[in-house]
Order: sequence, then structure tokens, then C-alpha cells
Amino acid sequence: MKLPKPKIAATLLLFLLLSAIVPYGAAIVSAGSSDSTLPSWEIRFGSTEAETVEEAVAASEDEWIRVTPHDNKSETPRGTSSAWLRISLPQISDKSALFIDKVYGNNVKAYLNNALVYESENKYNFNGIKILIPLSKGDGGQELYIWTQGGSKDLGIEGEIRVDRYNELLSIYVKQGLMDLIIGTTLIFIAIVLLICSLFLKKGFFTGGFLLVLITLSLGVVVVTYSSFLPSILGDYGNVALVFFDLALYTLLPSFTLYFERIFGPGKKQIVTRFRKFQMVYSIFCLSLMIINILLSYQLEDFYRFMTSSVLGVIMIVQFVLLVSLAFIHAYRRNTDAIVFTTGFSVFALMSISELIKYYVSGESYQLFWWKWGMVGFVISLIVILGRRFTRNHEQLVEYSRKLEKFNNDLQRSEKMEIISELAASVAHEVRNPLQVTRGFLQILGERSDHKEREYMQMAIAELDRATVIISDFLTFAKPGLETIERLDVSEELRHVSGILSPLANLQGGVIELNLQSGLCVIGSSAKFKQAFINIIKNSIEALQDNGLIRVSAWKSGAHIMISVRDNGEGMNGSELARLGEPYYSNKTKGTGLGLMVTFRIIEAMEGTTEFQSEKGEGTEIIVKLPKV
Repeated sequence: MKLPKPKIAATLLLFLLLSAIVPYGAAIVSAGSSDSTLPSWEIRFGSTEAETVEEAVAASEDEWIRVTPHDNKSETPRGTSSAWLRISLPQISDKSALFIDKVYGNNVKAYLNNALVYESENKYNFNGIKILIPLSKGDGGQELYIWTQGGSKDLGIEGEIRVDRYNELLSIYVKQGLMDLIIGTTLIFIAIVLLICSLFLKKGFFTGGFLLVLITLSLGVVVVTYSSFLPSILGDYGNVALVFFDLALYTLLPSFTLYFERIFGPGKKQIVTRFRKFQMVYSIFCLSLMIINILLSYQLEDFYRFMTSSVLGVIMIVQFVLLVSLAFIHAYRRNTDAIVFTTGFSVFALMSISELIKYYVSGESYQLFWWKWGMVGFVISLIVILGRRFTRNHEQLVEYSRKLEKFNNDLQRSEKMEIISELAASVAHEVRNPLQVTRGFLQILGERSDHKEREYMQMAIAELDRATVIISDFLTFAKPGLETIERLDVSEELRHVSGILSPLANLQGGVIELNLQSGLCVIGSSAKFKQAFINIIKNSIEALQDNGLIRVSAWKSGAHIMISVRDNGEGMNGSELARLGEPYYSNKTKGTGLGLMVTFRIIEAMEGTTEFQSEKGEGTEIIVKLPKV
């Protein structure tokens, strides 16, 4: 099983996220209605936590502070842990409701006509709680009192208060709360899919896939547990969500740095590796501190929150700045993976850094929001990078397979040539002497025979001579060693070969054209060099048609001498090119294929290479590459 292609994974992620984006947009449109938003409300900080609603109603008007949606949330006075909120309800119809974006406090109670109409108790309400209270027509014009107590942030309301039809506000309440859950569960689902696929990968590929699984899964858990809608679902188990949030964060940060390190390396002076090791140590420290805090019944809660919120937030900012800077450097070097990573991560990092700064500047009262959408784009970029790496590895595997196949073919051909060489040497030595003796007797008999018999004898001698040439080729093929090694002037040798073969080319209606640089020298045997190029040019002559042309060129290229023999003959197709040099393969009627075999062995003995380029009906070019001296 293969990992999903990046385009498919990205499309799946975007499709699932649309289910969150569309309803969220609808909720925003509904929320923007000025007719349903209350212009103001009042807040009164309580003098005692045991104050009743009757006492709050009877309080002096001077004690109440008017607040509008555009005001900053009032700072809770030092030593105060509770507050009352007073909201004047407008005239309403039946089946209406009141919706508050966020109310801070661990314990929240709402009273209408001195009767309790809403109550929520959550010790872990760090993100604020949304409140939806059903109203009837008779509640119009009354005052709603909300008591809030406890918590780590300033008490009060953040956002707007809306009074509208119950169905519309319920839709907003559910859609706003479920958005984070949908985004988070989508990421968790994708992480599970990636994990299942990664299990079928080899070790070298598994690590990268598993790191992406950890990153995606951790991000999904962070988004789900950060949702302000979750306390309404978990109730008294809100501490469980916080534990999972912290565990996901401790896993996410070092995993993300390790993923970056595997893609782009350890960085200058191993700065990425060192930072990743520091993150791992700090995550282990935070995890140990969390366990100790739980065992001590949260007696270290303030210190734990400082180390895992304030300090860890600073570490996250440093991480984002470091990795974004390194990613920009790699992108500047035109690394495609770096460009994709930089684009996704820059959006995510800039959103996260700006929100973290705003979070600390606001005294930790700002609600982080936009980082989720930057994170979604970044996860898509990570999937694209992993998909590109798998594609690149697949292409390398295919290339290695092609090279291995070529190597095996060359090895088989070499072994075949070795066997033929040994056989050719043995046969040539055993057959050559009997042929010479037979030729001698036939010459003697021919001198004593009549005209007709003498003609037959001459034909038999010619065939014996032809057999002798073939045997000589066999011997040259079997033992291509250069008996006499000398410095050869390539241009002079090729002019000599051209002079020998020009008459034959003229008989075929063609010409040989020379284009030779001077001062080209190689080491080898003059006889074997001439034999090799006589075979090559002779084959070109035999392939010529009308107005045939053979162009012989030689030039210097670096540490090598290049020799090209190009003709405009009938040419060859791919299958014919592939079989060149095989024993007994020839395009000629009476050819044995030994000529090219001998040529290849001679050039190979001179430490050279041969390359053929041909097209049917267009001609053939042979390029010989020899080391220069």
C-alpha cells in the first residue's frame, strides 16, 4: 500500500474542512445583525462570594459599571474572585433566547426574576464559556443577573450579547462551538489514514511518514481540546481535555523540529539538532511536572501553568522564528521542498507569532483564533512535501532498476563474449593449419587440371581464403591485445584508412569527407586502429544509397579524443541498434557480425567507448571516445 498522493490528501482535507468553514461563515453573517446585538450591559464586582441575587438586585446603582461590546474587558480588582453582570432584556417574542460569546469564571449562574435559569461549574474554563438561555415573551423588559466566580483570568464578558430567535441563536451556538471540533477531528482522521498507510512502508520511508502522523495528530488534538465548546460536553472531566492538550503540545514541538531536520538537515553548527534536543528535554520536564502536579492534587498548578504557558510560549516563538528563517534560506537556494514548506509554515508562523504576542500583551486575555487556519494550510504543505519525497524516491527506484537491468545485460553480454572468445581461440588454432594445407593441395591440383576444373579450384581457394579471414577475425576478437603500442596521430591514421576505402565508396556512388583537427594523439596499435575504423567505415559504405556521403570527424574534448563516422545510408531502428555487436548478427546477407565484434574489442582494449545513433532512413552515426595523450 502506498501513501495517498499529496493532491488527493490535500483535496480530502479541504473537502472535510469546508463543512466547518461554510457553517462558520453563516454564523458570522447571522452574528453581524445589529438588531440582535445588545448595545451595553453592566458589571459589579462582588464583595463576597456568598452574595445572593437579592443582594445584587438591591445594590446601589453607583456600584455598577456600564460596559459596551467595544470596551476592553474590565480588569478584576485585586483580591476579588466574583462578579455580577446585569443585562437589560429588550422586548421579545416567544421562542427567543439570549446568547453570550464568552463568560469567564469557573462557576457561572444566571437569574431571571430572582429564579435560577442557568448554571455551569467547570474548574478548567480557561477559554471562556458560551451561554445560551431560552426566553419567553414575558421576559422582555426584565433584567438578567449573571454571577461568575473563580478562574485564572479577569471576570466578565468578552464579545457580544445577542437576543434573537432561539433557533437562529442555537444554530450559531452549535456551529461556532463545533468548528474547532470539526477541524481537529479532520486532522485526527487524516493522521490515522497516514498511520495505516505508513505501516506498510519500509523503515527508511516509515520514519518520515510517522513524523507527519505525529505532527498531524498532535495538531488535531490541540485544536479539539482548545475548543471552548468542549467544557459543555465533558462537564466535570475538563481536566482530561487539558491533559491531552498538554501531551499533544509536548509531542508536537520536538516532532515538528525533527521533521524539519530530516528534510533540510541539522543546519549550520547543528543549530536545528541542538534546539530539537533542548525541546525534547523540556517536553520531558513538563511531562514530569504535569504528573507530579496531578499526584499532588494540583497544588503546583500556578507554577505548572507558568512553565507550560508563559515559558513554553516563548520557546514556540523562538522555534517559529528559527525555522522560518532557515526555510527562507533554503527557499532562496531554489529548493522546491523549501519553497512549499516556507509558504505554508510562514503563514502559520506569522499568524501564531502575532497572536501569541497579542495574547501576552493583553495579559493572556486574548483568545487565539487565526492560528488554526494557518495550521491547516501548513499541514497541507507538509503532506505535499512528503508526497514529493515519495515521488522522488519512486523515480530514483525506477532509475536504479533501469541501471541494474542495463548492468545485468552488460554482464550477460560480457560473459557471453568471454565464452565465445575462448571457443573462437580454440577453434581458430585447430582449424587454421588444416585450411592452409588444404589450400596448398588445391593450388597444386589446379595447375594440373583443365580449364573447367581450374575454375572450380579457384572458387574453392577463394572460399578457403574467406574462411581464413573469418578465423583471423575470431583470433583478433578472442585476443584483442595490442601487440605493438605506440603514439598514433589520429588524423594521419584516418587519412590512411580513407585512402584505402575511398575507391570502394566511389563504386557505391558515395564519397568520404574528412573533417579532422590536427594534433590529436592516442596510444595504441596502428594496425588494430586501422582495422577497427576500416570495419566501421566499410559498414557505412555498404549502407549507402544514391548520393551517399560519409563524414569522418575528429576533435578534442577535454581529456578525450572524439571520432565520429556519420553516413546518410538506410539507418537502423531501435531493435537493430540493440543487437549490434552480438555474435552472428548482421544486416548484410553474407555478414557474420564478427567485424563489429572485433571493432568493439579493439576500442575496448584502447580504453575507449563506442556510441551509436541511428534512425531508419536517415543514416547512422558512430562516435568513438578514446583517451588523449
